[in-house]
Amino acid sequence: MSGTGNDSVDFGFRDVARVDKARLVRRVFDSVAPHYDLMNDLMSFGIHRLWKAALVRALRPYSGMALLDVAGGTGDIAAAAARKGAQAIVVDINEDMAAAGRDRAVDRGYLDIGWAVADAEALPFPDMSQDAVTIAFGLRNVTGREMALAEMRRVLKPGGRFFCLEFSQVEAQALNALYERYVFGALPRLGALVTGDANAYRYLAESIARFPDREALAAGMRAAGFVRVGWHIFSGGVVALHQGWRL
Repeated sequence: MSGTGNDSVDFGFRDVARVDKARLVRRVFDSVAPHYDLMNDLMSFGIHRLWKAALVRALRPYSGMALLDVAGGTGDIAAAAARKGAQAIVVDINEDMAAAGRDRAVDRGYLDIGWAVADAEALPFPDMSQDAVTIAFGLRNVTGREMALAEMRRVLKPGGRFFCLEFSQVEAQALNALYERYVFGALPRLGALVTGDANAYRYLAESIARFPDREALAAGMRAAGFVRVGWHIFSGGVVALHQGWRL
């Protein structure tokens, strides 16, 4: 799932040294952090909010739920869960993203969300400490996906649930052709216009194309120890919500 060999991993359409991917991804998100939420709205026509709302509905947050939102960016998932009483912590490897999310949460009055700068492959939380773990549009950017999946399972309590919202494979051939033209053509130009960085959104398009398909991701989740693994697609397969349990 995470690369072509022991010493290289995918970074968009390039294979790079495993030790370099985190730095390259960090550079991408350092560049886009100030405009991250705006670009999400523009490039998805606001539909990303519906996809994330579907994740939160599946999560069914409740008062006192211990929730870890990995690669949580600016904290959309954590804020929605916190509104239902969850005790949410956002983890992101990128300091600029975490800072932007923390500032946004404070501005909106979400003062009880926790924030941590950490790698998904080495989560600084005890074994069996979380009721749920989520990761939305972040697993593509992780260097060692197998290790990250194992870590997210490790911190779950028995009976805890894992949710991964990620770009997927469009099912209709005609729609897929239009989607690829949009992702590879329009998105980098939009990114250049809004953020001044076309390459960051070219990487986004390439990382979507290189990401494992739904069956392969499900197999990786099972290999990490998750059970009752399944998924639900949205927008014709543009996005899939994967889920599994720790028993």
